[in-house]
Amino acid sequence: MRHVNKQALARAIEFKGEEDDPAGIVTKALEDFQKTVDGRLKEVEQKSDTSRLVDRLDKLEAKANRPAAEKQDKVEQSAEQKAFGTYLRMGDRAPEEEKKTLTVSGDPQGGYLAPAELSTEFIRDLVEFSPIRPLATVRSTVSASVSYPRRTGITNAKWKGETQAQESSEPSFGQVEVPIREVNTYVDISNQLLADSGGVAEAEVRLALAEDFGKKEGLAFVKGSTNLEPEGLMSNADVNYTFTGNASTLGTAPADLLITHMYSLPAAYRARGTWLMNGSTLAAIRKLKDGTTGVYLWQPSYQAGQPETILGRPVIEVPDMDDVGSAAEPILFGDIATAYRIVDRVALSILVNPYIQATNGITRVHATRRVGAAVVQPAAIRKVRCATS
Repeated sequence: MRHVNKQALARAIEFKGEEDDPAGIVTKALEDFQKTVDGRLKEVEQKSDTSRLVDRLDKLEAKANRPAAEKQDKVEQSAEQKAFGTYLRMGDRAPEEEKKTLTVSGDPQGGYLAPAELSTEFIRDLVEFSPIRPLATVRSTVSASVSYPRRTGITNAKWKGETQAQESSEPSFGQVEVPIREVNTYVDISNQLLADSGGVAEAEVRLALAEDFGKKEGLAFVKGSTNLEPEGLMSNADVNYTFTGNASTLGTAPADLLITHMYSLPAAYRARGTWLMNGSTLAAIRKLKDGTTGVYLWQPSYQAGQPETILGRPVIEVPDMDDVGSAAEPILFGDIATAYRIVDRVALSILVNPYIQATNGITRVHATRRVGAAVVQPAAIRKVRCATS
């Protein structure tokens, strides 16, 4: 500033003849001085704001990179989940105060019920290995069986004249019972894996069991036929057939067969229909073309997460469906959500046995699950059977 003052005073004192106006020169010098001061102040303010912003961003970045930041963002586990994780790692050697937090299982083998959060995640994992489950209607229960009413007839209305008396009629109803079945297994997990799982041992157990249970129930939902299994879609005697016209193939005109089969269902079920078949059958169907246009009946999915289609309706690959062959039933089409009910006992029973394989450094985890399923509306689905009639 001292340098600026000297320049302003020098201009104010310097005269060049009579035309110079001393007052004007002083005024202009002061204006220049003011502009210089304003510019310097603005520059200082900008540097100060930028510095503060950089400092703030640096602090936020450092905070985000701290190991504790991720843990703070996670929802804390419930006391039951923590106790269950301890039980998986230690079995009956877990502290009594933690075991008191768990719910004792009613199974003869004993053990504890998995927390609700774990049971829910377990069912989500099952979907990956059980293709029928996402298509069906799924309910939960705490009972040994569930009964659903089913209408077997309609009212009998009649046209009447002005003075004719009305006649009463009532629809007839039946009942479908869905018994809950039991499936159990065990999985061996190394003690090192349990000890080093970072407090998420239950996730290791869940993933180990989900694939096994998922495959077992996936097969039962398709072909279950014994008193020990849920009823399968293909096992219900009331589901109608479309015959191929050949004892071991899809017939001489398989494209026509699929069209006939699809339009054999009532329009309401057809509009919500899904094709079910295994990979070998799907490979054969993909080669079929419309006889007039030459367009493939099968069409790929053009949107992520959406299934392929046959005749405009989704097709799902179900590994447990029959191959095409003698007296086989390789294809099913219909409204699966209306036709099929799955009933879950959500609680998963777990018994940890750290002793039976202790010499091998292994803990055995026994798991028991209960689920029932049945066809409650056979008219909503239809099967293809390799037969002449």
